Amino acid sequence: MSRVTPDQPRRPATGPRAGDRPPGRARPAARVPAPRSGEEPRSRAPLPVAAGVAALWAALTSWLPVSVVLGLAQLSEDAGSFGGALRAGLAGWLLGHGVPLQTTAGPLGLIPLALSALVVWRLTRAGVHVSRAVGARGAGSPRQALTVAVAVGIAYALIGVLAAFAVDAGGLRVSPVTAALTFAAFGVPAALVGALRTTGVWALLTARCPPPLRDGLRTGLVAALLLLGAGAGAAGLAVATGGGDAADMIGAYRTGVAGQAGITLVSLAYAPNAIAWSASYLLGPGFAVGTDTAVRTSEVSVGALPAVPLLAGLPRGPMDGLGAALLAVPVLAAMAAGWLLARRLIRAAAEERADVAWPALLGPAALAGPVAGVLLGLVAAASGGPLGGGRLAEVGPSPWPVAVVATLVIAVGAVLGAAATRTLTRPARPTPPPRATPAPR
Repeated sequence: MSRVTPDQPRRPATGPRAGDRPPGRARPAARVPAPRSGEEPRSRAPLPVAAGVAALWAALTSWLPVSVVLGLAQLSEDAGSFGGALRAGLAGWLLGHGVPLQTTAGPLGLIPLALSALVVWRLTRAGVHVSRAVGARGAGSPRQALTVAVAVGIAYALIGVLAAFAVDAGGLRVSPVTAALTFAAFGVPAALVGALRTTGVWALLTARCPPPLRDGLRTGLVAALLLLGAGAGAAGLAVATGGGDAADMIGAYRTGVAGQAGITLVSLAYAPNAIAWSASYLLGPGFAVGTDTAVRTSEVSVGALPAVPLLAGLPRGPMDGLGAALLAVPVLAAMAAGWLLARRLIRAAAEERADVAWPALLGPAALAGPVAGVLLGLVAAASGGPLGGGRLAEVGPSPWPVAVVATLVIAVGAVLGAAATRTLTRPARPTPPPRATPAPR
């Protein structure tokens, strides 16, 4: 007779089935899937509020370092009041955006490019923050990215107008209209870069860009950066060899420790300008440090210069001897960019067990020349400007010769580097299929 009753179900004769949990162990609670990163948040900030706050924060974080540096330089010798020190910092901040300052000695328009780079970075972050605040993160909408950039640019232009009115006093004049247009020209493109990356539009544009065009843009950017890096090395070496003269210039100001620190920091703010001038010098067109002056590899004609530590590393005369080897630096930089392009394409082709076609290699290498030429021409144009009226009304390189020479040199060098790499690299042999092993009898 069976011992199983209706209240006592029959136990299986075998062991525990697969998937059964041991007794006495509680089942884990059901997990709720976390929201995806691309999903829109439930609450969104109004676009004008988000753009205004982000633009104001970008302005404060870029203005504060300038105000501290120039303010300490003024207050160290009781040269002015606290309000005057803040006004000087605000004037330097405007100059970092490219807004010309009209002084009693003439227009001041030599932009400190280090400050400009800081401004661009902060505005790029503003585009990122506003895109997240309005719920456009990962939306993939070009219209939303452009709307965010325009909103940030308008808010930043209003801040520029307020800064121009605050500085416009005494012997200093700033045009509010020029300030508004210049700040908008800074705000819209920089914020657009951040918005494109945050919304995902940048990845879509990159994916839809033809590979030869994408490779040419990348190679031109690499070549321009390599040439600027070489210019930085040459400028650093020149300043190091003339370090004694630079130290004497700084000590001659007799403004105390704080003032000398301020002068040093101001010189560092103009260090990217010196890098652009040095790259122009290596390319051949050179630069000017005043009207009717020239600093080139074949000619150095300068007159009396202001006591600026950054000018202590100017060459004494034309390049000769071992210094003539520097003329090959732009070509070597272009060949290095072509070599990197060829290595990248060869590696990608090896993964597909194919060879790199010559048009697919030489086309992007030749395109790198105009791309690098445009970039270096823009850098040369931004690095120059007037330092008052009279003789120093013309300082820096001329952008058009720099762009033309850079286009030719980098195009030829990149093509030579890519072709040499393609010729000297052995083609990858296809891997033979594995032999089938006979089955054991």
